[in-house]
Amino acid sequence: MSASTADVLVVGAGPAGATAARTLAAAGARVRLLDRARFPRNKPCGGAISMRVLGRFPYLGAALDRIPTHRISRLYLESPGRDSILVRSPLPAALMIRRFEFDDLLVRLALEAGAELVEGAEIAQARATGSGIELKTRRGERFIAPRVIAADGVYSVIARRLGINPGWRRTAVALDMMEETPNDVLSSVDPDMLWVAYGYGGSEGYSYVFPKRDHVNVGIGYVLDYYKAKVEQSPYDLQTSFVSALRDRGVVAGRSSRAHFTPYQIPVAGPLRITATDRVVLAGDAGGFVNGITAEGIYYAMVTGDLAGRALAGAGARAFERLWRAEIGAELRDSVLVQRDLLATPSRIDRLVRAAHGAPTVAALIVRYAMGEVSYSTARRRLLFGSPMAALRLAFRHFRGRHRATPEASPETGAV
Repeated sequence: MSASTADVLVVGAGPAGATAARTLAAAGARVRLLDRARFPRNKPCGGAISMRVLGRFPYLGAALDRIPTHRISRLYLESPGRDSILVRSPLPAALMIRRFEFDDLLVRLALEAGAELVEGAEIAQARATGSGIELKTRRGERFIAPRVIAADGVYSVIARRLGINPGWRRTAVALDMMEETPNDVLSSVDPDMLWVAYGYGGSEGYSYVFPKRDHVNVGIGYVLDYYKAKVEQSPYDLQTSFVSALRDRGVVAGRSSRAHFTPYQIPVAGPLRITATDRVVLAGDAGGFVNGITAEGIYYAMVTGDLAGRALAGAGARAFERLWRAEIGAELRDSVLVQRDLLATPSRIDRLVRAAHGAPTVAALIVRYAMGEVSYSTARRRLLFGSPMAALRLAFRHFRGRHRATPEASPETGAV
């Protein structure tokens, strides 16, 4: 298939791009999937996915047998003041994967559906032409198609070159500093529990320990603006201090590994105002599709990849925005509102965890909401019976956020 004969070019073969390519190929489209890497490849990521991914993508159930996975049903949540809750789910709540294996699996599923993969294609230029979108790689290769799905990450070359996203505000992106290290070097003392702390050490950040089958992901993160203004340590110095503190507390065993440490950035302020034009669709991190509370992006990447594929195989690129707003728009918007209301300062986090500690049903509801098992409106309604004042405060914040005038919002991002 020559570059000019593809119906759709998909740039980026992570969860968003690979899922989009599979959907399009299954619909009979001639789709070419481009990525700068060669698979399998490492990708920095916490690697936790809410279990609802199996309901949304039923074909994953059997496919996951091809790779190592780990399912977890216990969550430890800690506040800045060291108050904590341990929540147990009757069924597994989180699917733990390594992106090294998971992304390769999704690419293979796309190829099995009929997509074509072009590896080592690092896109450097993108421009609109009379016949569609033309892409050029650093090696001088040209690809042209009537439609493009940009799934090339938070700093999408496609979105930038075509003027869809001129840049993220520093308050809209988090710097996540993490390592994914083999268990014989660093391991979780409790491999069947997710360990999460908001406002770790009294800061406005988050931290986590995510056990995998043979690895552990340990990370700490801050909104980029906060990190640059308030944090003096370099990323890896901060990581080694964090791992040492966790080891002293008995949360992890072993040592940090510089070779497995990779800082990366995550959009945390909600989807961009514009996620589709007549010819281009932004999926996954490229469009800002990340949960503002959990920073989970894999599920939303797959959903937006699938919806992007459906839109281009059917009603057209502009239908993408209607589709994602109907399926995940409310929860992404509300996740940012809740993050800014309840998780914005250490004192608020302390109060939330203390309240949940004394009310097991509230604690369970928080986890179910964070994992996407219940909607914001359902969680708020149920919270009303367990903590009326908290529910009223959330409702007021939610109402104000939904009815804020458009000119007050950021020109780059559209969630708040």
